[in-house]
Amino acid sequence: MSTTATAPQPGVPVLVPVLGNHRFDEAALARFLAGKLPGFDGTGLVVRQFQGGQSNPTFHLTTPSGAYVLRKKPPGKLLPSAHAVEREFRVMQALDGSAVPVPRMRLLCEDASIIGTPFFVMDHVAGRIFADRVMTTGTPSERRAVYDDLARVLAALHGVEWRAAGLTGFGKTERYMERQVERGIRQWQQVKVEEMPAMDRVGAWLAANLPADDETAIAHGDYRLGNVIIHPTEPRVVAVLDWELATLGHPLADLAYACLTYHMPPGPSGLTGVQDIDYQAMGIPTQGEFVATYCAAANRPIPGNLDVFIAFSMFRLASIVAGVWRRKLDGNASDPHAVGYRERYRGMAESAWAIARRLGA
Repeated sequence: MSTTATAPQPGVPVLVPVLGNHRFDEAALARFLAGKLPGFDGTGLVVRQFQGGQSNPTFHLTTPSGAYVLRKKPPGKLLPSAHAVEREFRVMQALDGSAVPVPRMRLLCEDASIIGTPFFVMDHVAGRIFADRVMTTGTPSERRAVYDDLARVLAALHGVEWRAAGLTGFGKTERYMERQVERGIRQWQQVKVEEMPAMDRVGAWLAANLPADDETAIAHGDYRLGNVIIHPTEPRVVAVLDWELATLGHPLADLAYACLTYHMPPGPSGLTGVQDIDYQAMGIPTQGEFVATYCAAANRPIPGNLDVFIAFSMFRLASIVAGVWRRKLDGNASDPHAVGYRERYRGMAESAWAIARRLGA
């Protein structure tokens, strides 16, 4: 069944016909799902694709008895640890019933013969998704309430007892920051196509200045406004999505990543960050206020070393963005905005090095 995309409304996800390179056997899917979803007998299935840049293609399923979301690995040859929909399913299923709002998981299919790759199906959660890090719609009071709830939900995530939730073995619990810095340095060396001294300096500085504490919590890995669903009419988070990078890690690394919006300028896809704009007039809290809200909800003191984690998060993200720029040069970048990624990774590297220098580098 064909459909056409309508003009996008702020916060309303856009559904489009399944893209040519992501098509799969919808009849085979319907046969597989028959009897596995409430009231679904295999007939009347309509599949559309969410428009956007998800690394794991995501689809909206309409059945006569309900709406669902299917998330699958992309087609083609993949790195062994990439696009791990199985891990996404596991962590969201573990969080069901906790203080962290997640869609209800319905099933995981690891049999690639059904639609070409492993996939999972979850309930569709109605609401608004703002793809960027900055909310530009609504009133200042509504925006403030959304960011306060973002902080509260992140604290709730870090408060989940991961062993009791069945996530033992979901990630290594030792040397998280050390391993992440080593990985970031390695990734940078692999994608490096030009000299960028700030990247080399930040990597070396982080390796020598990592925090001594080694806390462990469930870490989302990409926690930001664009990866949550906001209630259709209320300023609160009703679901946290995109758990592809989730692991067991340091909670302050997650918090620092959520704070990157304060250290990034507006970018090619809109307001990527709020650096050098009057964001407080928009109702967006300051970084200090956001951190204070998180800490109050997490029942922990304001961290004195958060800037180290922010420098780490910027370095980690810069190495990823440098990889997108490298793929652009190689002619195989999938992101149409990749042309601007050279300036973005360089800017993040310089900002991270500025933080390091302020901390005594």
